[in-house]
Amino acid sequence: MHLDYNPDDIEVKISELLVATCDGADPELPAAIREVLQLIRTRLHMDVAFVSEFTAGRRRFKAIDSAPGFTPRLEAGMSDPVEESWCQRVVEGRLPQVMHDAAPYIASGRAPDPGFPIGTHLSTPVRLFDGSVYGTLCCFSKGVQPKADIELLRRTASLLAGKLAPGAGAH
Repeated sequence: MHLDYNPDDIEVKISELLVATCDGADPELPAAIREVLQLIRTRLHMDVAFVSEFTAGRRRFKAIDSAPGFTPRLEAGMSDPVEESWCQRVVEGRLPQVMHDAAPYIASGRAPDPGFPIGTHLSTPVRLFDGSVYGTLCCFSKGVQPKADIELLRRTASLLAGKLAPGAGAH
C-alpha cells in the first residue's frame, strides 16, 4: 500500500476515468474524456480544455470542455487547417508549450489571432506509442494565469495516448 495515495487526487481521478472507460484501442475517445477535460480546466483555472486530432491536413476538436458562458462556442467536430493552428506550431516547436501570456505571441505574428483574447495557453502533443502525433491536449484562458503548470497536461496526454494506440488494451 502506498502511503501517499490519495483517491481524491486529480491525477488518480483522471487515471481511473481513462482506465474505466476504455478497455482497448478505440478510434473514438472514451466517453469520460469530457469529465477529464473538466477536471483539468477547473484545476488549472482555464476557460477551455480540449483534445485535438491531426488528420487529413486538419486539426479536429475531438472533445471540448468550456467554462459556462464561454464564447465563442467551440464544439467537438469543428476543424480548421492544421497549419493555421496553434497546436501544430507547438508540436513543431514554433510556439512553446507554456504561454503564460499569449498576447505578445499574437502581436508579433508568431501565433495566429484567434479572434478573441487568449491570456494563458498550455498545449502538449499526444504522442502514440509508435512516436506519431495523434494531436494535442490543450487548455487556455482569456485571462493570464501566471501559475498554470503544464505537467498535469503532459501526464494526462500520456495516459490518453495509451488509450488511443493500437493494442493499448494489451499493455
